Amino acid sequence: MAINLAIVGATGNVGRAMINILAEREFPVKNLYPLASHRSVGKKITFGNQVLEVNNLDGFDFRNVDIALFSAGAQVSEQYAKIAAENAVVIDNTSYFRTDPNIPLIVTEVNIEKLEEYKHTNIISNPNCAVMQMLVALKPLHDVATIKRIVVTTFQSVSGAGKKAMDELYDQTKQRLMADSLSRKVFPKQITFNVLPHIGEFDEDGNTAEESKIIAETQKILDPAIQVSATCVRVPVFIGHSESVNVEFVNPISVSEAREILENADGILVSDDPERMMGYTTPIETVGEDHVFVSRIREDKSAANCLSLWIVSDNLRKGAALNAVQIAEELVKKYI
Repeated sequence: MAINLAIVGATGNVGRAMINILAEREFPVKNLYPLASHRSVGKKITFGNQVLEVNNLDGFDFRNVDIALFSAGAQVSEQYAKIAAENAVVIDNTSYFRTDPNIPLIVTEVNIEKLEEYKHTNIISNPNCAVMQMLVALKPLHDVATIKRIVVTTFQSVSGAGKKAMDELYDQTKQRLMADSLSRKVFPKQITFNVLPHIGEFDEDGNTAEESKIIAETQKILDPAIQVSATCVRVPVFIGHSESVNVEFVNPISVSEAREILENADGILVSDDPERMMGYTTPIETVGEDHVFVSRIREDKSAANCLSLWIVSDNLRKGAALNAVQIAEELVKKYI
């Protein structure tokens, strides 16, 4: 079945990744409508061997669209997603709908059975990129030993904040190396040669918005009984999020058991060789890759039933665009 698809936010980092992945995976597209704000109207987008012109989201008629992929920010989704959902199934990559109890929050390898709940609203939410890669790795372990508590520190690339953030890292690096004064518009402090424990606004408990998202979305997707502590750090890396994750289980699970479980799980590549100095994966090695990479699986002997892991993934692909396309594929397979 050929599908009419709209991409809202087609000129952004994730929008472009969605278009590339649709072509790579030979998604059955009949017509593709790249949409953006008036500032991007007329720009050219490549889809496979086609060159398409970006259309204005404002006033676009969704009546001929089967699936609409949104990735243009929460304010855009707030304004337009429900309009699109009157005719199309919306897969939203922003934070706007994630905590809505009536809208399924889906990671395809984790809770795809919840997808049918989209029928209540015609909207499906794509989780936060840091949550996505963490839960792909933890769900197989949770199924065996039951997770009690997660303590995670994320090291998140600037691409998670958009193209302007990537430009700021590039410009500041060049300015620093040339001994020029640094320009700053996106981040609250210098990002080049620095790290910022600050992603989103702070709340009254001292958590940033990103940390609160990780807590709430992990509990919604995996298990509301799991206790979560998160610290989110922006690092001077262009693409690829990394996470140091400490997991406390209800039941005993050994390192060898965990490694075997992960090696046999969908969407995961284990790169964990404690005998080798380089037996781990770094963010630059994940760019363009679809898997979640798990390394440094080890026992935490400071508490019972605890393991520590290093989890890395391309945040623009599995952390956003790929999961949205995988959801669309499941919709075509079973529901549309």
